[in-house]
Amino acid sequence: MQSKPQDPLAYLRRLGELAKTPCDIAMGALMLAALDHPERSLVPYVDHLADIAAAARHELTLLRQVEDAAKAVARLLNEDFGYEGERAFYDAPHNADLMSVIERRRGLPVSLGILYLHAARAGGLGAEGLNAPGHFLLRITLRGRSLALDPFNGGSVIERMSGPAGLAGTPLADSPAGQPVDDAEVLLRLLNNLKMVALKSGDRTRALMVSERMGLIAPKRPDVWFDIARLHEAKGSLGAAKKAYDTVLRHAQPGAVLHNEAALALEVLKRRLN
Repeated sequence: MQSKPQDPLAYLRRLGELAKTPCDIAMGALMLAALDHPERSLVPYVDHLADIAAAARHELTLLRQVEDAAKAVARLLNEDFGYEGERAFYDAPHNADLMSVIERRRGLPVSLGILYLHAARAGGLGAEGLNAPGHFLLRITLRGRSLALDPFNGGSVIERMSGPAGLAGTPLADSPAGQPVDDAEVLLRLLNNLKMVALKSGDRTRALMVSERMGLIAPKRPDVWFDIARLHEAKGSLGAAKKAYDTVLRHAQPGAVLHNEAALALEVLKRRLN
């Protein structure tokens, strides 16, 4: 039995301030889910993550070939713990909520990918998310050799791009999609699924709530704060929008498009406030 983690908001705020990667990414995702379920105990979910980590240490630490490691990680998550990609209700918000993913053993590519990253790192592998558009992939590394895995499709090894003409058949390693992203970006991608579902349903209050969580994870990302500013402005919270635009200007590169757009939006907003 693991001890109960600290307050989710405090955990996430510290995670964003430290800006450390790799981080305990599964715990970060769990704390994000906990914000939507304050009535639930975190203990069984923390214990489940500990079980995955213990099993990964047992299965992976003696392996010497990355191909064997890839098979072991996939077998661990798919067969031993029963995780699968959710196809029937792909866009349902519970697929991006790690508590629900753990309960149902179903999820989106990115939520499953977070569990793959958790297991691989616990087993001593290098593991990182990749910049694949539209479908989350990760890369594991052992003894200087790497493989890309698709967590949504059973942890299958991905060597070449698929999709639109011009990309299909391109070696993943030679594509921008094969470039690594940090853990904050992975968590932002998880949250972005929730934000897009809220926006699609017209729930700006929920979209703003999720965007502000993105600001906790990446407090120096000007694009995140620009979205927060726009959502506050749309809701008529002009003072909060002004603070968010000010944050964009602090972190965006002067002269960059986003910096200029925020400066212009802020001037218009100031005239509305006066």
